[in-house]
Amino acid sequence: MALLRWIVGSILFVALLFLALQNSEPAEVQFYHWFSWKAPLIFLLLTAFAAGVAAGLLASLARTARLKRQLARLRKELRRADLSTGGPTSAGR
Repeated sequence: MALLRWIVGSILFVALLFLALQNSEPAEVQFYHWFSWKAPLIFLLLTAFAAGVAAGLLASLARTARLKRQLARLRKELRRADLSTGGPTSAGR
């Protein structure tokens, strides 16, 4: 499994390297007339990709927190139920 991870990582690195070499010309991003930014095209592409990943992680953070709270509540209820019935070991007797 570790070998597969290294292979996939290496292929991804080489693909991004070739993408960077092919898209090194400067590009300009304008936000109306208030903001203008000049940078190599690959840097703009990777920045947009990183911003998308960050937005996706931030969006999933709320759901993850809700699921963790729900799991903690269910575990607490299970412990309470086990204590009231004599615990999980008494079910096997």
